Amino acid sequence: MITSVTLQVAATPTAPALVLRPWCVDDVTALVEASPDPGLRSEDDGLRWVRAQERGWAEGVRFGFAVLEQGPAPSPSPPWRVVGNVVLKEVAPGKAAAEVGYWTAARARGRGVAPRALEALTDWSWVAFRADGLERLDLLHQVDNLASCRVATKCGYAYDRTLAAAPAAFPLDGHLHVRRAPA
Repeated sequence: MITSVTLQVAATPTAPALVLRPWCVDDVTALVEASPDPGLRSEDDGLRWVRAQERGWAEGVRFGFAVLEQGPAPSPSPPWRVVGNVVLKEVAPGKAAAEVGYWTAARARGRGVAPRALEALTDWSWVAFRADGLERLDLLHQVDNLASCRVATKCGYAYDRTLAAAPAAFPLDGHLHVRRAPA
């Protein structure tokens, strides 16, 4: 059973390094500040959400990672700050498919955070779960989310089909993108 993992994403000439690690209670304030989810607007909301992420890790079915980047360099060791989330969910031994998801804080959009974090999560997913039968990763987003469509395509998740809306959880039609395990 996987209890904790930290993933490193190297800096690029135009973007700082990223660290992906499981969410923890110390992240609640930063989560509430960074999350685009209207359901995460208070410390209580954030704490419930983080506790759900911790349960997912403990149960081995959902692996949510805080995406952190190093802040501006006023000192030799600038602080790390939350700039997003990536998650692998619906994982089960013998199950061929799982789902990935992500969000990026508004202040970090347009700087390659989502594709770099998604690539790190994707690579880790194959290493961690391929022997258990994982062969396919699904990525879903609303049809009007062009930025997510670009991230999916950039990361090798091919458009598969349009899915009908399923209110209230999914009020709009969605795109399903798929990435298959490397040969």
